[in-house]
Amino acid sequence: MRRLLIIPLLLLCMIAYAQEGNVEKAQRIMADDSYITGEGFGDTKEDASNNAATALLGKIRTNLHFSMDEKTKEVDVNGQIDAETVTKSVLNTYTQGTLRNTEEICLAQEPKFHVLVYMKRSEMKQIFQEREDRVKDYIRGAVAAEKKGRIDNALRYYYWAYNLLSSLQAPSTVKYKHEGQDLFLLNWIPEQMRGLLDKVKMSVASYDKESGEMELLATYDGKPVTSLDFTYFDGAQWSSPTAAKDGMAQIELRPGTAMNNIQIRYEYAYKKQARQDAELEMVMNIFDGFPLPQANSNVKVGSKGEMKSTNKQLSAAIQEEATVSNSAKVENHSSQLAVIEKVIAAIKQKNYSSVRELFTPEGYQMFDKLVHYGNATLIGNPTLSFYTVLDKVVCRSIPMKFTFKNNNRTFVEDLTLTFDSDNLIESLAFGLDQAAKNDIFNKAVGKWNDDVRMIIATFLENYKTAFALKRLDYIESIFDDHAVIITGSYVKTAQKTSDGNKYLNNKNVKYNKQDKTSYLKNLESCFRSNQFINVRFADNEVSKMGAGGELFGIQIHQDYYSSSYSDTGYLFLMVDMNNPKTPIIKVRTWQPERDPNVNSQLERGNKFYGLFYGGNFD
Repeated sequence: MRRLLIIPLLLLCMIAYAQEGNVEKAQRIMADDSYITGEGFGDTKEDASNNAATALLGKIRTNLHFSMDEKTKEVDVNGQIDAETVTKSVLNTYTQGTLRNTEEICLAQEPKFHVLVYMKRSEMKQIFQEREDRVKDYIRGAVAAEKKGRIDNALRYYYWAYNLLSSLQAPSTVKYKHEGQDLFLLNWIPEQMRGLLDKVKMSVASYDKESGEMELLATYDGKPVTSLDFTYFDGAQWSSPTAAKDGMAQIELRPGTAMNNIQIRYEYAYKKQARQDAELEMVMNIFDGFPLPQANSNVKVGSKGEMKSTNKQLSAAIQEEATVSNSAKVENHSSQLAVIEKVIAAIKQKNYSSVRELFTPEGYQMFDKLVHYGNATLIGNPTLSFYTVLDKVVCRSIPMKFTFKNNNRTFVEDLTLTFDSDNLIESLAFGLDQAAKNDIFNKAVGKWNDDVRMIIATFLENYKTAFALKRLDYIESIFDDHAVIITGSYVKTAQKTSDGNKYLNNKNVKYNKQDKTSYLKNLESCFRSNQFINVRFADNEVSKMGAGGELFGIQIHQDYYSSSYSDTGYLFLMVDMNNPKTPIIKVRTWQPERDPNVNSQLERGNKFYGLFYGGNFD
């Protein structure tokens, strides 16, 4: 019996000794001005820890306040104007739900738990530096997007950067090196956005007053814009966001209404996509941006002669969309052309079943899903090109617009069709935009053969289309059974390590590794809950891996839209193409933004900084 009593007494002595040591350590830390501390009490250790963290956050806000410019603004509160301190709201965006590099000490367990949470005072400087780094990352993305005519992404990243910049300690002093010059961002970003919008032009290519259908040519600096989002006034109300792709756009006005000018607003804030990042969303709710009258435009309908001239330019853009450089064309494509012409007629007449015999069973199933994906309409007069891929013939491309009932997006896609050896259409896909195709077909010319480039492009088109058409069976077939699948998501509260004593250094993103079964199960649930899904590849970087034969790493900046959610992030795919007829994904990762904890050894300006990419999986 005595032995049984000795063990509990020994444990109590050890706990008391440890707590005594903790008290001494805590006293040293609280007396050291290089630390910020917070104390908390609670009936449980978790309650005490949370209360200590809250006390620490309060002190962090106070310390940050002294290092920030004081800013005030007037806000409308229930119809009354009230002056509030913007600084207070901004400080909340730095500390809301997030602690960086903090540690804790348990000082007592009886009669209540007593916990001390502390951090180095020097960490506050890092808090500001991290946000400034994010600003510059967005600027790099905006500059790269503008060069490729992706005006939607350029405007979005500039605007997001400006809002985050406004929340820094002294935004007017922040510089960015661009083309050899040190530029003050607070003035430069608005100038860039205004100058960018000055180069955007919308022109009317055709207008059917009876139906209200109007086709537009969208250009940037005289060239077809790669991607652009806008809304328009249809004669009674403003439309939902509408996309222009590779210069092509189509809008629907009130039937029978004569319109001489069309009011257009170019999208640049992208507040819905900002919701994926609580910190960014909070900042955007505080600041109002800056005047941007260039985002509003009046488009003149013009005379028949002017529309005819614009229509020629639109036709040239459509022809360019169907063209793939460095790839062998099919010279004699009369039999495939006859099939495509029947398919186009069926789409115009909405008599889809009339062309069932022109497809394989799987091909028609895809076609049926596609024409019911959204209210599908054709844009312009397709200029078709035919190419060989292995033993297949691929037809590019049929521009189409898709709209959805009870929803807030309109998309433009160009349809690509693949024929089998019996001249039946076996698959359909949404084509990559022109900039993405150029990235692939002008890459490693002389090192990769034409088939490899076409296979990569076709794979990416099939991949993004599988999400639109909710082809779970296809997605299952292209993933290796042992694929590495990593997804990243923002977390709003501090996460502790397994020992419960230290908060994770990663302040925003939590990564989850899934197996193939779990990933497909989650994807199936996503498909069921959304009326539509649309994936756009805003950028892509393809590289051949150092080993494994025909093994490729594909880094993609992806914009994701669905009926219930939208986001933007970085997708990486490692694809085994040793059997070109059946590419297999070995690795798939997604992260919402560049993360300093990933590849931190790379320079900040490196295209792979903060990203999962091929180098992580050599």
